[in-house]
Amino acid sequence: MGKLQIIHTDGEDLVVIPRSDDEALLARAGDEASEDAMTARIVEATAAKIARGEDVALPTAVWAAIENGEHPIRAIRKYRGLTQIDVAEQARLRQSYIADIEAGKKTGSASCPLPLAEERGHRQNREGLPSSRM
Repeated sequence: MGKLQIIHTDGEDLVVIPRSDDEALLARAGDEASEDAMTARIVEATAAKIARGEDVALPTAVWAAIENGEHPIRAIRKYRGLTQIDVAEQARLRQSYIADIEAGKKTGSASCPLPLAEERGHRQNREGLPSSRM
């Protein structure tokens, strides 16, 4: 959270917060436009880091799940609180296809628009899976 400012007025105190904090609060409250703006900002910042050759880290919980044998797509999906249906709808795929990828029955493809990782700025290898710790 950024630095907040309190402004004392005649009748009440006003709290001024950075726009990014305001959007985060609205996104947590379910405001889709704010969530989209916050996601776009994260994607832009992450893309800039990748372009500079910097590492971008996935949360420790995601890597722990992957290292314990969970499929990367499933680990990221669960961390994001998404169902297979949510991911399938975002990717314009069938839920059964997402299930097959998570079960290791299918590998997906680079042309498969799996937004779970990609829209959040994570690199993918040719199988459509996250390729490095980001």
